[in-house]
Amino acid sequence: MSVWTEEYKSKLTSIEDAIKSLPRNATVIVGMAAMEAQGFLTQVHKYKDNFDYLKVGSCLNLGDFPFCQEKEYEGTFCNDNWFFGPSTRRAAKLGYKIVDYMPNNLHGAGYEKALAEKEEGNYLVFWGAVTPMQDKSGFFNLGISNVYEHDVMELADRVILEVNPRVPHMHGETQVHISRVDAIVEYENPLPTIPIPEPSDVEEQIAAHIAELVDDGACLQIGIGGIPNAVAKLLKTKNDLGIHTEMFTESMVELFNEGVITNRKKNFWPGKIICTFAMGSQNMYDWIDDNPGVFILKGRYVNDPYVIAQNDSMISINTAMSVDLTGQVSSESLGSVQYSGTGGQLDTHRGATMSRGGKGIIALRSTAKGGTVSTITPIFSGGTIVSVPRHDIDTVVTEYGIAKLRGRTVSARTKALIEIAHPDFREELRAEARKLGHI
Repeated sequence: MSVWTEEYKSKLTSIEDAIKSLPRNATVIVGMAAMEAQGFLTQVHKYKDNFDYLKVGSCLNLGDFPFCQEKEYEGTFCNDNWFFGPSTRRAAKLGYKIVDYMPNNLHGAGYEKALAEKEEGNYLVFWGAVTPMQDKSGFFNLGISNVYEHDVMELADRVILEVNPRVPHMHGETQVHISRVDAIVEYENPLPTIPIPEPSDVEEQIAAHIAELVDDGACLQIGIGGIPNAVAKLLKTKNDLGIHTEMFTESMVELFNEGVITNRKKNFWPGKIICTFAMGSQNMYDWIDDNPGVFILKGRYVNDPYVIAQNDSMISINTAMSVDLTGQVSSESLGSVQYSGTGGQLDTHRGATMSRGGKGIIALRSTAKGGTVSTITPIFSGGTIVSVPRHDIDTVVTEYGIAKLRGRTVSARTKALIEIAHPDFREELRAEARKLGHI
């Protein structure tokens, strides 16, 4: 029996005792998305009486957790969240303060949040999911997310790890040694998965325009959803593509297996898929498990625009909810109502536009609400959040074409965007543009 096995046994405790060991006032930041600490998140509400006020920091919750869903926990718990999903959107609509949004760029999110908590004098805990420990070395593995996990651990007063044998073992900056850990709990659960949406006809039309912009040998960041999935299907005729992305997605497995993604032409991290988290199906989790061709690195590094820009021919492909005629992009709110989050969109867009031969692509359907509303709009409604400022915008794509905006005047941008708006709204947009003095 190794010395590390003995230390493991000495730190092993139950979830109940680990939760009860927390101070009455504290901030607990959990792992991200599929690596969320489900044992803690599903159980903490049961110990409401142990706390005066407990903030729980998370990103893209994939489960429905009572502590941030039910009114009886208002005032005791609050979920500080970097990226809203379905459950947090529902909670935010309930009208009481049990979730809150943290504006951020992904590459700085974890460190900035952890530092702010420490500056406010708050007791900071990191609670994350990991693989079982390797007995001979004493190392756990963070699995499929290191967006902010290591950054938070570096500043945390207490580190609690939730050991789950279902967590994939990943290469990269994913190791955590037991000497850095204060408590260990064992909690086995299947990792959350997400459905793979089939692209609509409109999304396939958008994807066809985007595929025109992707040259052989390009390095890609591809998001998730109908449009990115459609893009991936249309890239099968390309050669020697590389990947430097915040999120590893299902489509990348298919493109790799078909020989489209080779990473051979990458001038930066050649031969490797670089990402900071992964989310998809169990089949994808099995594929990346112990895969030396996929590196999970810190989000603070992967999503730093100056790091991204070191990839030649870097192309970022992100989606939006609306774009105004000057080139401002809103991707995260419906008016003043938070819908999702900035995530890494501005990081990757900026990095791509700084890359030699790079392109920052924003894709969106030309209409919303069953075709009754144009997503290309003269001005945003009050309170709408700008995710990509107009001075950063490069290329916008709808099913009606491509608008290249970088380096163009407001007048030129307005004309280009109207040309890719839905035909039913073009005359109205021109009339509004004249009133605004854009054309």
